[in-house]
Amino acid sequence: MITLYKAIDYFFYIIEVLIFIRIIFSFLRIGPYHPIGRVIYELTEPILHPARELIYKLGIDTGMFDFSPVLAIFALRLISSILKSIII
Repeated sequence: MITLYKAIDYFFYIIEVLIFIRIIFSFLRIGPYHPIGRVIYELTEPILHPARELIYKLGIDTGMFDFSPVLAIFALRLISSILKSIII
């Protein structure tokens, strides 16, 4: 059980790090057409797209800022804590 707990923890940690890297890439103007940017984009887009859609459906106007990473990380931490509480 401890190894499953750690595996879940590492999995969600890696996803969060990839989201932070994508945020940094957006500031550095490294887009999805760059080879490294493409990998990061493909790994994080399945998580960020639903968050972006939720913000859009709620009618929240964020202007030029994209708050989907914040929402996605919040959701990931919530899912992680739920899964870990089920395991223990």
